[in-house]
Amino acid sequence: MHEVFVEGGLIRKLWSVETNAYRDHLLRLDAESRRNRFGGAIADETIRKYASMSRGPNVVLHGYFVDGVLRGVADLRIIGPIYRREAEAAFSIEKPWQSHGIGSALLERSLLAARNRGIKHLHVSCLTDNQRMQQLARKFEAELSFDFGTVVGKVENPLPTPLSVMREMVVDGHSFAAACVDYQSRLFKPPAKALATT
Repeated sequence: MHEVFVEGGLIRKLWSVETNAYRDHLLRLDAESRRNRFGGAIADETIRKYASMSRGPNVVLHGYFVDGVLRGVADLRIIGPIYRREAEAAFSIEKPWQSHGIGSALLERSLLAARNRGIKHLHVSCLTDNQRMQQLARKFEAELSFDFGTVVGKVENPLPTPLSVMREMVVDGHSFAAACVDYQSRLFKPPAKALATT
């Protein structure tokens, strides 16, 4: 549970300076994945604005990186004042990496982050034809309700404990160390042309 490496990629929190990577990931989504993520067609300019607002204390992003490129994101946002103890989560995974367990790994991270911020109810909404998202919600025992072409899943979170907080800190530490090693290994990797000529 809460692995750092999943299906040949690295899962970690995004830093506030990585909003451009988030924007680029959302812009790379194919039409169906984009529709599933945003609940309908959405223009590139709207995506750029959305990504630029994806920072601050009420937003926690976890990303799935393959060779340093962001390929999947869990976007956790606290709804309204903290005393309501509610948040919503949205997921986007680029087509080649879908159906490989990445959504489950990202949702696990979001649930832990939500728990440690005192979030009691986590809401996930999707279109009624987005079976993949509904299966993911059911896997985590979400209570599903259907309403006007959308499905809303509600997951109830336990209260935070010292152990859950420590678990998040340990996973974040491992993820940060792995990201540093990944970055260094790509820095010293010979260019593709040099490899082809040897």
